[in-house]
Amino acid sequence: MGLFERYLSLWVALAIGAGMVLGNVFPSAFGVLADLQYANVNLIVALLIWAMVLPMMIGVDFSSLKRVGDKPRGLVITLVVNWLIKPFSMAALGVLFFKHIFADFIPPADAEGYIAGLILLGAAPCTAMVFVWSQLTKGDPAYTLAQVSINDAIMVFAFAPIVAFLLGVTDVVVPWATLILSVVLYVLIPLVLGLFIRLSLQKRGGENAINAFIGKIKPFSVIGLLATVVLLFGFQGEMIWDNPLIIALIAAPILVQSYLIFALAYFAAWAWKVPHNVAAPCAMIGTSNFFELAVAVAISLFGLNSGAALATVVGVLVEVPVMLSLVAFANRTRKHFPPTD
Repeated sequence: MGLFERYLSLWVALAIGAGMVLGNVFPSAFGVLADLQYANVNLIVALLIWAMVLPMMIGVDFSSLKRVGDKPRGLVITLVVNWLIKPFSMAALGVLFFKHIFADFIPPADAEGYIAGLILLGAAPCTAMVFVWSQLTKGDPAYTLAQVSINDAIMVFAFAPIVAFLLGVTDVVVPWATLILSVVLYVLIPLVLGLFIRLSLQKRGGENAINAFIGKIKPFSVIGLLATVVLLFGFQGEMIWDNPLIIALIAAPILVQSYLIFALAYFAAWAWKVPHNVAAPCAMIGTSNFFELAVAVAISLFGLNSGAALATVVGVLVEVPVMLSLVAFANRTRKHFPPTD
């Protein structure tokens, strides 16, 4: 793991602190930034999200889809968990925690926003960081790439309908135009652009050229993520100062969801006798989240200073320590799985 990936939680925590301080010291400046939007999409944040997402999309090789049939069991588990279980369990946990367990501590209007943010996290399976988790568990890199590629392809078509359905079930008003625009902006266009850039680089110098290019633009991804967090917490700063425990309250259902989804996928892989180099990544994909997309859509749908945006950013803060603990567990339990194919 690189310095950024290893200490992601630390950098995000520092960005949160910086955002809260700057938001209270320069409120008018953050107000100006909030007004730079078109069709409920903040232009500054849109540029930052593109900086985050594009390197990941360039790394997706759709030619790897032809290998999906070689080991179908891991893919079946991944798809069932990601699209038939995870979004709905996250919505259910959000309702359970914010409308019942924490009902006495959170105003109903704020609770709706937090539930919406959790739904966005639950409906977006991991695209980039799963490669790190796969490497740390000695996963099959080619098969991991195949799983991510097919999940991205499904996400283009399934993310908006699932999110809209769940938001409607939880009584949150769904702005369909903004939701579809967000998926086009933050999934479809970067995916197509990433594929075009990848093919161009492939012709020039093969995988080495692709990896070199991604390495050059990766710092922009880091800057985009941290700058987005600073902006988010700059707008959320006043509310957090008034109620600092809100971060812990939002983190609670995310923690439950993460360990629950991993346990479900990992146990299914063990029961189905999936080799560990496939089982570990297929469980990690469902557990980890495409938080860049979730943050972007939350901002587009509900605004920079919304509870939904705050919930998705807390997901970033929680994810790395949770995933590292699951990596350690997966490595300790490797002996219980069939030998590597």
